[in-house]
Amino acid sequence: MINRKVFFDSIRGSVFKGKLTQSQVSGIETILDYWESQELTDLRQLAYLLSTVVWETAWTCQPINEIGSDTYFFGMYDKGGTRPDVAKRLGNTVSGDGIKYKGRGFVQLTGRANYQKFTDLLGIDLVCQPDLALQTDVAAQILFIGTQQGIFTGKKLSDYFTSKVSDWVGCRRVINGQDKATEIAQIALKFYTALSK
Repeated sequence: MINRKVFFDSIRGSVFKGKLTQSQVSGIETILDYWESQELTDLRQLAYLLSTVVWETAWTCQPINEIGSDTYFFGMYDKGGTRPDVAKRLGNTVSGDGIKYKGRGFVQLTGRANYQKFTDLLGIDLVCQPDLALQTDVAAQILFIGTQQGIFTGKKLSDYFTSKVSDWVGCRRVINGQDKATEIAQIALKFYTALSK
């Protein structure tokens, strides 16, 4: 069990620069609760998940909608947008899918194909009701299952944290290539220090 008082006292200063809101605490508690309910043990993985949540939620630590306008989402993710190859890869085959299946949650679940995968895995109809990915409990399940099973990119947390390897920077490939990998790794190391106390 994580000593939560010690943990929160530590991250308040190291990660959040002295100020931690109740909303941030609640979001982090959701992650810690799910972690403990699954009886997971590798604190490096937990630290990396927490840093990912901080980054992907713009420091709110709550499931959020991807930031952008409908025009932006159409261009980025729709088959009629500026990146039809990306739309195809995401399974966005119907006009309007780019907007409907924009990023949501703790890890910005994006694309019809990913919403379908988690509909099948969780037994919750995220395809018809994509905003369900904004519910904290659903967002936590998506975060954990997706990163443990390699659903987002084909890479899993266990590929980067083994008995011989701790690849804090490379682990970003589990979510999103190497976008902001160094910054997220630095946050993860602060979480790891706090978890290890």
